[in-house]
Amino acid sequence: MTLTATKFTPEVLLSAPRRSPAQPNSTGTKALFTVSTYSFQTHKKTSQIRVLDIKSGDSTLLYENSAYNEPVWITDIEFLFFKSADRGSTTLMLADASKPGSEPTQIRTFKGTLSNLRIAALPDDGAFALACSAPATPHGEMANPENERASRSSAKVYDSLFVRQWDSWVGPERNALWYGRLQRSAKKNSSASSSSSSGEFRFASSQGLTNVLAGTGLVSPVPPFGGTGDFDIGPYGLVFVARDPECRPAASYTKSDLYFVPLESYDEYPAPRPKRVETKGLEGYSGSPRFSHCGRKVAFTRMRSRQYESDKTRLVVVEDVTKELVGREVHESEDGEGRWDAKPDVVLWGRDDREIFVTAEEKGRSKVWRVALEDAEKELPEALTTEGSISAIAILDDGTEGKGSGKLFLSGSSLVDSSVYSVLDPDASKLEVVSSASKNGKTFGLSRAQFDEIWSPGAGGGYDVHSLVMKPSHFDEKKKYPLAFFIHGGPQGEWMDSWSTRWNPAIFAEQGYVVVCPNPTGSSGYGLALQNGITEEWGGRPYNDLVNCFEWIVDNMPYVDTGNAVALGASYGGYMINWIQGHPLGRKFKALVCHDGVFSTLHQWTSEELFFPIHDFGGTLWENREGYEKWDPAKFLSEWATPQLIIHSELDYRLPITEGLAAFNVLQARGVPSRLVVFPDENHWVLKPENSLVWHKEVLGWINRYTGLEKSNDKFTQDIVSNLRVS
Repeated sequence: MTLTATKFTPEVLLSAPRRSPAQPNSTGTKALFTVSTYSFQTHKKTSQIRVLDIKSGDSTLLYENSAYNEPVWITDIEFLFFKSADRGSTTLMLADASKPGSEPTQIRTFKGTLSNLRIAALPDDGAFALACSAPATPHGEMANPENERASRSSAKVYDSLFVRQWDSWVGPERNALWYGRLQRSAKKNSSASSSSSSGEFRFASSQGLTNVLAGTGLVSPVPPFGGTGDFDIGPYGLVFVARDPECRPAASYTKSDLYFVPLESYDEYPAPRPKRVETKGLEGYSGSPRFSHCGRKVAFTRMRSRQYESDKTRLVVVEDVTKELVGREVHESEDGEGRWDAKPDVVLWGRDDREIFVTAEEKGRSKVWRVALEDAEKELPEALTTEGSISAIAILDDGTEGKGSGKLFLSGSSLVDSSVYSVLDPDASKLEVVSSASKNGKTFGLSRAQFDEIWSPGAGGGYDVHSLVMKPSHFDEKKKYPLAFFIHGGPQGEWMDSWSTRWNPAIFAEQGYVVVCPNPTGSSGYGLALQNGITEEWGGRPYNDLVNCFEWIVDNMPYVDTGNAVALGASYGGYMINWIQGHPLGRKFKALVCHDGVFSTLHQWTSEELFFPIHDFGGTLWENREGYEKWDPAKFLSEWATPQLIIHSELDYRLPITEGLAAFNVLQARGVPSRLVVFPDENHWVLKPENSLVWHKEVLGWINRYTGLEKSNDKFTQDIVSNLRVS
């Protein structure tokens, strides 16, 4: 079913199907993916598992069941997935992609909440290694929600950090990794990937899964966002990343290491002790470990600083995990800065293990890059994509022809397309779209012609500031349009040519705005010098870059009515809104919107991750109070005068609710037109569809009121049937 919108509204954005990255099978003919859709008519979410025919681009519904999740191929037509149940139990299921809707087979039920499923074929005929994550008790057992005892007290007592992370208070349970050996009872064909395989799968050991981390003090995946990207499995064992338990207090450090657990059969019990991989000179975050096809090499990323969460990631390779556990930085330089001025993220080995493909940001895009390992000392990585942003990459074929590097299957998006599956031939530099969820924006009434980009002079000299621009679909250069000035969070982040259901420029453009999204000092994707220029400069160079950008728009974009402008930002962007409010740029805007922003930099130590203010403000609050005070928006409250909308969520433990309350109190006390919207059940992001619809209604209603656009708040609650037709 394809939804086609006559106008791109918040209802359309939030009710449009959301596709996961797709995973191709071993023969490169099919790909599994999931789709979730929310209906504002029934107020319910549906979840599907679908299979894509890569040649035709058509997909087939396999299952529609909200309890089914995380499908992973185990043969070329069979796949495993988790079935979640009430009270936290999880069942491992087997299904056949060639038989849509057929009754799946139950392999085993576990009394715990399993997620992050990984499968790898073992050299033994018909045997597979399985790994996943599930919370564990302090004794190393799988945490069973049914065994939780109701307490007569709600007190929480702590002797060390973390106390809470992201949106949850830290409890006694910890993330843990579990492994097991799956084998088939009988087979008609010796090929592990053959569609003619038969027989039942079962776990080789009676306990089914073994806790890798029991008794180690290690936690993986790393909270709060860790997932399958934090570990991998191969024929010789398992690798994972975990924070260094020796770094205290934990909230003051980012140091996480890569560990290797040697496993031959995957039914070893107890688990062998993890061995740490040494990386000389690199002591920060580790991530994205991936085994090579031979299973002996591991590639992963690592940062240098142990207190800088946005430090440059470096590509690191371990040559043989069965021998020496030492990682070598691929683009190492004598000065320690690294020769490649980019931050690799997703990691994938080429089929011959002589090259690695990675994703890395560059100028508002997340591109795919090829790293030729043999020439890494001489040649820098080569960008293979140019437009949009790639979120996942996979080997499409097994290279049986013996030539080239094999094609890649890419999952990505753009500012007008919510999900795109493509096939990339690295040798021919040829990219072919297999499936576009919105037909390159057409189903949303959007087009690539609405997208533009500009460069304005940087305030620090020697650089220009890049901005993404989104225009209305009905754009006429002879007319004038109000300006929506977006300020991103991070602060070490960037506006990208990618899809978002939270800050989507096209939603604002379709209201009648020209949306300008600057990437000023502090932004990633433009080299480390620009990114690191924000350190101890929060309200300095970034603010002046924004001033220059605004002035450039005045002088060079005649179709933009800069006398009818609004500015919006979240997180650090919310900080900048409050900073702008107290400075001359604030008087250039008719209205401001601050989502989960910073009221006072002196409150940064109410956050859960203390390494962040320690790095960005040049030390602790007691060591460098002047550094915090210098860029404090609360120093300029006497200048606050522009109408401002404040949005804050009570589960935001990154920037607690008091930041929003304080800003609203000041605005109200000063008689500045202001409005406060609070979400008690949301975190730093507003994710629930009904709440997100309210968010959009409030934000658009606020800015439209002050720019004079003829939009009524009532229109945002209309039945989506008036805006959608099914084809």
